[in-house]
Amino acid sequence: MEQTLNDMGERGDILRAMHNALKGQQRELVLETEPAAPVIGRIVTKGLADELNDRGYLVVDGIDGRAHYVRLPVGADLVALPVGGIAEVKSAGGERVVDRNIASIVREGVYRSADHLVQLRQEGATDPQTTINVHVRRLEAMRRGGIVERAAEGVWSVPSDFVLRAQAHDAQKTAGMVIELRSHLSLDQQRQALGATWLDRQLIGNGQGLTRQGFGAQVHEAMKDRVDFLAGLGLAERHGQRVVLALNVLSNLRDRELASTGRAIQDQTGLAYRPLRDSGNASGIYRRSVQLASGRFAMLDDGVGFSLVPWRPVVEQRLGQHVSVVVRGQSVTWELGRQRQLSVPGGQF
Repeated sequence: MEQTLNDMGERGDILRAMHNALKGQQRELVLETEPAAPVIGRIVTKGLADELNDRGYLVVDGIDGRAHYVRLPVGADLVALPVGGIAEVKSAGGERVVDRNIASIVREGVYRSADHLVQLRQEGATDPQTTINVHVRRLEAMRRGGIVERAAEGVWSVPSDFVLRAQAHDAQKTAGMVIELRSHLSLDQQRQALGATWLDRQLIGNGQGLTRQGFGAQVHEAMKDRVDFLAGLGLAERHGQRVVLALNVLSNLRDRELASTGRAIQDQTGLAYRPLRDSGNASGIYRRSVQLASGRFAMLDDGVGFSLVPWRPVVEQRLGQHVSVVVRGQSVTWELGRQRQLSVPGGQF
């Protein structure tokens, strides 16, 4: 009886928190604290579900038209999950679409990004290079996990049981739930943001998974405004009800945002902005990070100029210290001091 009453009390607390967060918006409420299927949507509120064990919760207004109460893993950083931002919550170790794609491209145990790029172009993909970057990031992560081997630039040796081994790797690395922030910007902020946004990825994917109810309907409306904004930049065209995005629209938006940010920092500091290209290197003192619509970037100051390179959490430990980064194709290798190197995927390039 005591346990039943405690469960009823907890359920009541959850329902009140969800109703207060939604502020009268009508939604089907889902109280599955550890959802079996991925939940993607807008963070409407957050807090501590268990203060004793430092375990937080989110209320997520999902793209499926429902509101979800999600209990986070112990120790999850609530500060890094802003209210209004877009998040995805899923079970660790599940099969990933990117893994299935890699397996389907493999021929005689080898994945070649050039072959994949040709296939994407034949299929009429809007931003094939960005899609390749996603797969390269995954392969680089699996290489560090000892699952695949990089034979040459853009070429990996992939085992026949790659998908299963990738799942096991993810499950071992992160037990329970995985929470990923897809955008720190709110939906309204993304409508006219100069940068590659989550909303742009919905446009490229033709709104896959979006319902016409609740937050899903709001995303559909925001996509219309985003198309108008992109059209003003010359990156989209309307042909009746059909929208045609410019080739490599995400890369184009990212480069524009980096150029704009670089000029602003240049005016502030007097240092010359040096864009980092697809093949090259940069080094300098890690001064700070900047959060952009396209992601978070680290500023490396060499005393005369500076570069903006993809930020990773481990780099924060080297704030104020000299670091280097080497770009080879789609991978980025951080050199942190003389002894330590960290190879990280270069999805921003």
